[in-house]
Amino acid sequence: MTTGAAVHSEDFSTLGDGTPVRRWTLEREGTRVRVLTYGAVVQSVAVPGRDGIRAEVALGLPDLKGYERHTGPYFGAVVGRYANRIGGGSFVLDGRTHQVTRNEGRNTLHGGGRGFDKRVWDAEEVPDGVRLSLVAEDGEEGFPGRLAVSVTYTLDADGALRIAYRATTDAPTVVNLTNHTYWNLAGADSGSALGHELRLAAGRITPRDEESIPTGEFLPVEGTRFDFREPKPVGPGYDTNYVLEETGGEPAAELYDPASGRLLTVRTTEPGLQLYTADHLDGDPYVPCAGIALETQHFPDAPNRPRFPSTVLRPGEEFTSTTVYGFSVR
Repeated sequence: MTTGAAVHSEDFSTLGDGTPVRRWTLEREGTRVRVLTYGAVVQSVAVPGRDGIRAEVALGLPDLKGYERHTGPYFGAVVGRYANRIGGGSFVLDGRTHQVTRNEGRNTLHGGGRGFDKRVWDAEEVPDGVRLSLVAEDGEEGFPGRLAVSVTYTLDADGALRIAYRATTDAPTVVNLTNHTYWNLAGADSGSALGHELRLAAGRITPRDEESIPTGEFLPVEGTRFDFREPKPVGPGYDTNYVLEETGGEPAAELYDPASGRLLTVRTTEPGLQLYTADHLDGDPYVPCAGIALETQHFPDAPNRPRFPSTVLRPGEEFTSTTVYGFSVR
């Protein structure tokens, strides 16, 4: 007879304004996940390797001050209301132009100056995990509509981490949510993650300009360094949106560390995946390329790109998205 995940919470720290932050721990079948109410951050994921020894495989920080100081990398956070970039910091919806907060030059990244990664979420225990929720008010960071959001972290029977997103709005808006965990299957403290072997079920990317905004084109990966349809070691220099193919239930992505034997699989309902090799980490506290982000998402700048899958959410509709990170050894 199988039993569910062990779930418990504890006080973690307090923000400068006195807001308490709690930490939730989920444990099942050798997987241990720790989640903060600040930013809905996945602080740690510990799983065993081929030798049976459990190691931390997600880049995290030990205390709240670290997350408040190191905001740029978005370590383990849920980012929104619009993950990735919006070109020019504006978009037109139903004939009306919306100017949102520009926080990366003239563009908007991961929801603006105070996105979901910098909010304290409400939390409640659910079977096998925790549900975090918040409300983004109409006009927050310039986005229209009062958006009610929930992110539920649970552990499946095999120890896989399931992340389920839901959102509703009272006015037309745009929504794109993802989790920004960086993975290093050799161990979070092991240095560079380059050399991990990656396979992606994606034959195309959306190429970008010098500001990392999509050009609107679709580029086949065949014959380029972006081709991961067969497993190969990851090198530096990736911050790229991949157009995922239908896989019939097979993983959209697989990341493997030959030394430890740890294998990460990614299954998702999302149409895209951002591969980011974290070249811009500066050694405080992690070296460049210390982790590899596999961010499941809709495409960058979709509100300005009619050919891309729509990110518009309207009253009476519900945004839903699920991504499952599975862990095994070989």
